[in-house]
Amino acid sequence: MDQVLLMIKPYNSMFSSIALFLFCILFSGPIVSSQLDYKYYDKTCPNLTKIVRNGVRLAISNDTRMAASLLRLQFHDCFVNGCDGSILLDETSSLKGEKNAVPNKNSVRGYEVIDSIKSDVEKACPSTVSCTDILTLASRDAVVFAGGPFWNVQLGRRDSRTASDEDGVVKQLPSPFEPLANITAKFTSKGFDSKDVVVLSGAHTIGFAQCSTFKKRLFNFEGSGNPDPSLDSSLIKNLKSVCPNQDDSDTNLVALDASSSSKFDNGFFKNLVNNSGLLQSDQALMTDNSTASMVKTYVYFPSSFFRDFGASMFKLSNLGVLTAKDGEIRTNCRALN
Repeated sequence: MDQVLLMIKPYNSMFSSIALFLFCILFSGPIVSSQLDYKYYDKTCPNLTKIVRNGVRLAISNDTRMAASLLRLQFHDCFVNGCDGSILLDETSSLKGEKNAVPNKNSVRGYEVIDSIKSDVEKACPSTVSCTDILTLASRDAVVFAGGPFWNVQLGRRDSRTASDEDGVVKQLPSPFEPLANITAKFTSKGFDSKDVVVLSGAHTIGFAQCSTFKKRLFNFEGSGNPDPSLDSSLIKNLKSVCPNQDDSDTNLVALDASSSSKFDNGFFKNLVNNSGLLQSDQALMTDNSTASMVKTYVYFPSSFFRDFGASMFKLSNLGVLTAKDGEIRTNCRALN
């Protein structure tokens, strides 16, 4: 937010007081209204957090994978031009949506959960709460229900009236096929640091990955015709049974952390130390001394991981948000008003 500098030549104390009073009247409204607030909906939708929490609880009870899906849904929304709910928009003749971009199509899920929660919120508080705020709360609650940390969420975001095209999505989102330097560069371009890279990668302690995202490590690593030598040999054998070297296995799913795929813990970092990171981009965290030391810290101090994960998610949820008249409050998360 731009700062407003008011210079008043102190001819007398009365003039200064009047000028300061007028400044407060003229400028305090827009500045305050454009800020996020922990109590933003306390008066206009007091049961919001309860409604979202119940919706997330029901979704996860029906499908334990949904915790990871909601977390990933928020990441893919926020990392592309900020947390604005643009990923929730369906494609139309006049709007090129993000859902069908390569990193999202047949991969990102959880849209129907947000739709259901939005419907319940609209019944309680019509045209009051943005889809983006609902997604932000749902992602946090999903982590909590999976056994992870709780962090406070500021509210007051607005929904975007546009979405990025496929090229914009691909360029901004980190890819599991990219080297660590490229991934780190994408994070730093958003205002994150290497610690955030490690911490947010820890989200892979829950959820699954499609075979296509790591299959080359099993059969033809970097064109060698052999498996990735850094990958644990016993793990390679197990993965080949689920992901045989044929195209129809590309969409098969494998747990990112086989020991606790639905429990949010520090198992992801233990896997990296044991050369059992499923994605090459994750295992690469052990090839850099700086990130490797952080990985080892989270192995021995899981409470530090929980604390830092909450802090990094707070940063993520405030990335490029729209407020006040910069956006809208959609009544249907899939379509513009």
